[in-house]
Amino acid sequence: MYVIGMIYRTLGSTGLKVSVVGIGTWQLGGEWGKAFTEREVGALFEAARQNGITLIDTAECYGDHLSEKLVGLAIKADRSRWVLATKFGHRYTMPFEREQLWSAADVQKQLEGSLSALGTDTIDLYQFHSGAKQAFDNDELWTMLRKQKEAGKVRHLGISISSSMGHEDQVYQARRAREVGAESLQVVYNRLERWPEEAIFPACGKDNLGALARVPLASGFLSGKYSKGTRFGPDDFRSRKTSQELDAMAADAMRVRAEEVPTGVPMAAWALSWCLRNPAVTAVIPGCKSAEQVSENAKAVELMKVQA
Repeated sequence: MYVIGMIYRTLGSTGLKVSVVGIGTWQLGGEWGKAFTEREVGALFEAARQNGITLIDTAECYGDHLSEKLVGLAIKADRSRWVLATKFGHRYTMPFEREQLWSAADVQKQLEGSLSALGTDTIDLYQFHSGAKQAFDNDELWTMLRKQKEAGKVRHLGISISSSMGHEDQVYQARRAREVGAESLQVVYNRLERWPEEAIFPACGKDNLGALARVPLASGFLSGKYSKGTRFGPDDFRSRKTSQELDAMAADAMRVRAEEVPTGVPMAAWALSWCLRNPAVTAVIPGCKSAEQVSENAKAVELMKVQA
């Protein structure tokens, strides 16, 4: 299961030992400018195996369970080697659009749909996904989820904090995580978006919550591939940002590259290792579109060892 060279950490109080570089799978749902075949996804996961990656993060709304189905097929032969995390709370209706579904009954149906799509009997980490305070403050929901844990369909609960809500609501969910039975937090964190350092990570340390950094490459801008003037097609989620927002991100990333990334060091690996240097961060979950990108992301571990 483990590969020499990869680094593994325990995710908070879950006892789950995960690779510090995971694999995010939003792109498999078709909203990042590419439709994936089963064969292409298989190649991604073979590269993950070769590099010792064990952590997968997906969601029910990444293409109406499409991402989950592709993941399930890719790991069918060796499900036990993977730590499988997915999310709940939404239904995919069309590209970039979701229906909010937060009742206990609706989420229980989503859970059954995720188990079926993933081809598994249990989900290692089941995460409340970008929900507002009203959806979060639902005792019936959390009671149902605890019963699913008792039934063995879910091993651990987590919260994926929404970057679209205000910071106050995000902090509220982080501070109440233990009360609802959650053992991990997933939050947007990268070199360009550092606010969790003061607002979220202290709660992780206080309550022994595992922390998963999503969007660690700032939607690809910290890979060094994009510059001012870069635009994306209508089938790419990033096209929803304004030209001014895209150019500002590109300018910030270019400044970081010029001032902070050592010469000859791949920027993506540097950006991931930058996140992982924070002791609060258990793992990063970058997306990827090719086996080569999976291997490039895994190189963050080499930089961590040099910096140690």
